[in-house]
Formats: sequence, structure tokens, C-alpha cells
Amino acid sequence: MYALIVPASTPFVLLATVLGLSWWEDHILPTPPTGPVEALAEAPFTPAAPALLQELVSVDAALTREDARR
Repeated sequence: MYALIVPASTPFVLLATVLGLSWWEDHILPTPPTGPVEALAEAPFTPAAPALLQELVSVDAALTREDARR
């Protein structure tokens, strides 16, 4: 009978562990300082310049060059 209790209770033990760690993280651990995060949020965003793509040779042009060589 005890052999059936352990596998059946495993998901509940894992759930209780995750919930306990979540509570511990929220209530026991110190909160990080908020100074640098606010400074980053107020910094203006400057997007990078778009990359220039090289012109690709089309498949039709490559086939016509092969036919021209024959």
C-alpha cells in the first residue's frame, strides 16, 4: 500500500516545492535596487542602421548565362 502512495503524491510534493520557493523568493529574498533600472527606462532608444544587402543574382539570369556558354 505504501508503494502506491509515493508515486501518487509526487506531483503534489513538486507543486508544493515550487509554490514554497515562489513564496520564499517574493517574501524572504531582498529586492534589487531600482535606481539603474529607472535610468535605463528613461534613456532614449536609437535604432541601429539597417544592414545593406547585396543584390542577389536571380535564378533566371544564372540559367541564361549557362545557356549562353553552350
